[in-house]
Amino acid sequence: MIGLDIGGTKTRGVRFEDGTAVADESVGSSNVQNVSREEAARHLAELFARIGGGTVAQVYAGAGGIDTDEDAAALAALIAPHAPGARITVVHDSRLLLAAGGASTGVASTGVAVIGGTGSAAWGRNSLGGEARAGGWGYLLGDEGSGYWLGREAVRHSLRRMNQGLEPDELTTAVLASCGVDDPNKLIALFHSPETGRRYWAERARLVVGAAAAGHFASRELVDQAGRDLAALALQTVRKLGIDGPVILGGGLGMNVPRLQESFRAALAAGGITDVRVLEQDPVFGVLQLVAEQG
Repeated sequence: MIGLDIGGTKTRGVRFEDGTAVADESVGSSNVQNVSREEAARHLAELFARIGGGTVAQVYAGAGGIDTDEDAAALAALIAPHAPGARITVVHDSRLLLAAGGASTGVASTGVAVIGGTGSAAWGRNSLGGEARAGGWGYLLGDEGSGYWLGREAVRHSLRRMNQGLEPDELTTAVLASCGVDDPNKLIALFHSPETGRRYWAERARLVVGAAAAGHFASRELVDQAGRDLAALALQTVRKLGIDGPVILGGGLGMNVPRLQESFRAALAAGGITDVRVLEQDPVFGVLQLVAEQG
């Protein structure tokens, strides 16, 4: 069996034999919401060349932006040439996260998974099999609390200071250096340039996280707001499901930024949710649980 975790920045593939990972590789994103269909196909070909395709009984893939059966079918069609005859299952990547977080009752994963990565979304399931989600609208409509959101807010912060006649502060200086420009005004054209995009600005989230860790007030506020925004997605989802957890936080930001985790936990506690966990293993390993649930 092959498990795939297809995010906004990279695609990770693991080949399992008898439940043990025997090959584990990563390539660029194969998510067609972030790259062209041609680039997605090229990355999948590279990945399967590394981990082996061909004779495989099943491919289980989780990807962002899988909102309809048509979305799932389109991605499955890109995967199929690399695993002829395999059973291919495509789900929203938040399902991998929930399963990898060890949230289960009997054979089914229950609880709410929250992704704080390039984008943001929450998905959950209760013990009766009911499902609910929040967010996952994409960067043009939402993605609050995501890497893209933090990168964009760093640019907006810099432009506001420019409009107010203020000198660049620590965050603005870091953004300018990272982008290779010498004036905040040049960030406007760069932001709208076809040479940059969702992934480019999501990568600038690290500048906000770094400035926050160094004590920069506005950056700390942004990281705290990201945690609260992700918690809001979780609260919407648990209320729809009528459960009180667990809530599992994953994604690159969610798993690696302690300040964001603290804000996330505090906001959920204020909403009465205390069973909050940070994912400890990568979501791709959740496919073992999900395949077991298939029967």
